[in-house]
Amino acid sequence: MSRSLRRGALAATAIVISIASLSACGAGNDAQTLGVRPDNAAVTVDDVKIQNALVITQPDPGVVGPAVVSATVFNNGQTRQTLESITLPGTVGTVKLKAAEGSGPIVVPAGGSVVIGGAGNATATIEGGLREARNGDAQKVVFKLSKTGDVSLDAFVVPAEGYFKEYGPAEIPKPPVTTPTTGAPATPTGEAGHGATPTGTATPTGTTTPTGEATHAAGH
Repeated sequence: MSRSLRRGALAATAIVISIASLSACGAGNDAQTLGVRPDNAAVTVDDVKIQNALVITQPDPGVVGPAVVSATVFNNGQTRQTLESITLPGTVGTVKLKAAEGSGPIVVPAGGSVVIGGAGNATATIEGGLREARNGDAQKVVFKLSKTGDVSLDAFVVPAEGYFKEYGPAEIPKPPVTTPTTGAPATPTGEAGHGATPTGTATPTGTTTPTGEATHAAGH
């Protein structure tokens, strides 16, 4: 084989290896995020990586109802970890955690991940909603894991609309319906109402004939 042919074969082999490496990367942990947009908050502490963290509020800003924390938690260690709590510093909101199945804690298996938010996944519900932050703000969220401890990051606050609807709160209260109050129009006092028949009409009494003059037709 000539030197030029050998060089061409080596270059082709290098391209194949590069493509295979990229394909392997695409099949890693980042491909398990259920398609959540990659520009959301992410942080890595020791063996724990938290990605696509969001605080998702009610779709109608005028409705008071629960909000949720949505995220994917990866455990790259060799020991499983338990998500003990999620807190929101600077707010009074309490986050209630619930595993996808059963009433036990949310467990992140060794070498695996857990999705929080969305149908069939674990949930983190902010009871009473999040009144301290507005949509578009960044809210600090702290995930406490059994071995790694506190892992904090700033998560965007977004409404449960469009792309984020399927990850938002399961309970969506309806906006309050306001019914205008209607009452009978008041009838002005001292006057007869429209269509009313006047009562108590006085009839002139004691009509007198002028004196000193002859009545009409007298003297004819």
